[in-house]
Amino acid sequence: MRPIGRRGFVAGATGAALSVTGASDRAPGETATASAGAAESPAGKGPHRRSEFRGVWVATVANRDWPSRSGLTAEEQRAELLAHLDTAVERRLNAVVLQVRPTADALWPSPHEPWAQCLTGTQGRDPGWDPLGTAVEEAHARGIELHAWFNPYRVANHTDPARLVAGHPARLRPEWVLPYGGKLYYNPGLPEVRRFVQDAMLDAVRRYDIDAVHWDDYFYPYPVAGQVFADDEAYARYGGGFPDKASWRRNNTDLLVSEMAVRIKEAKKHVAFGVSPFGVWRNIATDPEGSDTSAGVQTYDDLYADTRKWVREGWVDHVVPQLYWNIGLPAADYAKLLPWWDAVVRGTGVGLYIGEALYKAGDPAQPAAWQDPKELSRHLELAATHGSVGGHCFFAAKEVAEDRAGAMATVVADHYPTRVRPPKERAQRVPASG
Repeated sequence: MRPIGRRGFVAGATGAALSVTGASDRAPGETATASAGAAESPAGKGPHRRSEFRGVWVATVANRDWPSRSGLTAEEQRAELLAHLDTAVERRLNAVVLQVRPTADALWPSPHEPWAQCLTGTQGRDPGWDPLGTAVEEAHARGIELHAWFNPYRVANHTDPARLVAGHPARLRPEWVLPYGGKLYYNPGLPEVRRFVQDAMLDAVRRYDIDAVHWDDYFYPYPVAGQVFADDEAYARYGGGFPDKASWRRNNTDLLVSEMAVRIKEAKKHVAFGVSPFGVWRNIATDPEGSDTSAGVQTYDDLYADTRKWVREGWVDHVVPQLYWNIGLPAADYAKLLPWWDAVVRGTGVGLYIGEALYKAGDPAQPAAWQDPKELSRHLELAATHGSVGGHCFFAAKEVAEDRAGAMATVVADHYPTRVRPPKERAQRVPASG
């Protein structure tokens, strides 16, 4: 995900800029097949699933989607939130992925972290209501799943700890925090950090009837030219036994994911765990098992996130790769990435839902393909030919509502003739930590 910085740009081999934005500032279920449970669409447009994931990301960081600005009254905030839920119903969607921990702060009364700045404009100030609790209740009243979206390590979109509210854990434990790329991050190499961020997120799992825990693509930060993520001290302390720092970093991310998978199921077995990674695991030129792409960012190498491993190990219940490129783009072709991800999940029991770049539709800064309101509809047509794809998630709520190019309306007309239920969650084993 990323229009604020999460939609960065990566240079492809062709020299073109590829947006890496996702739902990061971006579901449950058994793998569905294109034909399983299908019926003829009332609109006569071909197979229509009785269950399918149809999600929308609602980004709160920097007031991207909601609230529209900080400092609204509690009544105004609530009204805007309900409007997004109502729009989801109108668009025949069935899941809202709400960002509830954007910058190491919370959209619920957390005992671990302060109230989020996006609500009142002042981090730590009580907004006078419970946004997450309200979102869960009102989503369920509308027949919509509520997936709580957390960012594990991002602390602030600036590098000045003094700007954090007094009492913020990052101020109380400055040794946990590293500046990088104009932002502050918790250091993923510290076991106490990993435990703390898990505890902070699990408070919401235990307190609310959420349907899923959702993470986007932010683990180690996206690389910034000329800057170093200064975790040498942690590597010296904890990196023994690893051949290099990259392997140690990937293991740190593996531990975050595998441990959280176990702890979610221990808290509430029915709560799903999903991750929405940047769409390229590795390029084929780097690894013969990678995708036929030449993107400038590879999650395995640059974000230290072995997303394919998480699927194979069953640590996640579903994966939502951010395939934010058009069909035919040379460096990262949607039509080539889709079958790669289909093959990754095949036979694993992990659900596959595709992250879609609705925010690009009609944006004059985007390539010509995105000026065609049918581009996204073609994505869904192509996905229907791949048996592991169980649905889609759209970035993001503002565009779902505004739909400046008519791309969302076209998707609904072509593919969503009626409302359907989300995929039923598969029975869960408690995954082994590792």
